[in-house]
Amino acid sequence: MTGPLAGIRVLEVGTMLAGPYATLMLADLGAEVIKIEPASGDISRQVGDTYFASLNRGKRSVRVDLNTPAGQQRLGALAAESHALLVNLKPSAIHRLGLTYAALREWNERLVCVAITGFGLEAGDHPAFDYVIQAATGVAALTGDPAGPPTLPGYSAADNSTGLTAALGLLAQIVSGRGGQVEVSLRDVMLSQLNYHASAYLNTGTEPQRRPFGAHSYYVPAQLFPTADGYLALFITHDGFWKSFSGEAGIDGFTTMSERVASRAQVLDVVTTALAGDTADSWEKRLRPLGVPAAAVRTLPEALKSAPDAVVTAGDYRLIGSPIRVGGHSPVYGPPPPLGEYGDALAE
Repeated sequence: MTGPLAGIRVLEVGTMLAGPYATLMLADLGAEVIKIEPASGDISRQVGDTYFASLNRGKRSVRVDLNTPAGQQRLGALAAESHALLVNLKPSAIHRLGLTYAALREWNERLVCVAITGFGLEAGDHPAFDYVIQAATGVAALTGDPAGPPTLPGYSAADNSTGLTAALGLLAQIVSGRGGQVEVSLRDVMLSQLNYHASAYLNTGTEPQRRPFGAHSYYVPAQLFPTADGYLALFITHDGFWKSFSGEAGIDGFTTMSERVASRAQVLDVVTTALAGDTADSWEKRLRPLGVPAAAVRTLPEALKSAPDAVVTAGDYRLIGSPIRVGGHSPVYGPPPPLGEYGDALAE
């Protein structure tokens, strides 16, 4: 079966991560993605071949100098034959290069134009890289041990999340049957991901706080725990889980969540003591058959070894495949495109 997005053509003027990740998701689902690049290519080509391949497999590349009349003509011609354009550049560059619905509607009134920016298409060119946004929105302040400095996840959480959100906005507007402008900002996406933290503060004045071992604000016990060897993630969200866990761990009492929340320090102490009696891998093997959410903390190599079905081949590269599984459809993972392999429209 062809991909669910077969027949959809998406233009991408993307750099580095957020934009290319959005269109990667679409390409994996069968969309034709044409990557519009300058003469030197997307700057991520300079980061390294494996980096570029991880975000651009299965796309086609065309070199277009958008600063020239010829390049603008080529952009318009491509837009006339496409369903959507997705761009992540500074707002001033998006406007200057005519990468908006207002500029391109004369070529195609049903074109969907998606702009990924740091703070909004009309909000100026304030620097908006992933780590900066995580710092600016409160994510970094919530991450790490309370006795230490704020910290960041070990991957590009803001860029990846914004890419997924942009892909959703693009598809929603296509489904509507109308062309138009869609905006997605890194700031707004990361604030939206602080949903229940923000709601607690806005409605009750409760400020979120960092807790040791990444403990959850509402559930107890729900965090990382040291064991005899390695760390275990344990996530007890209701009393049934606690009953199964406590029985296996030999812990009495604290049968309701309200009791465990009220006695957080005591509960964490007895759980930590119990878990110290066995290794993280062993606890995982003991608890999973009981339906208790638990996992040993693994490195990426260890995680990949345990999930070989997640790895695919795209040309000469081994990569992580699409996380979206559609019944009857097996994605064809093409290689990343050579620069300009789909044609050039560059000034002499």
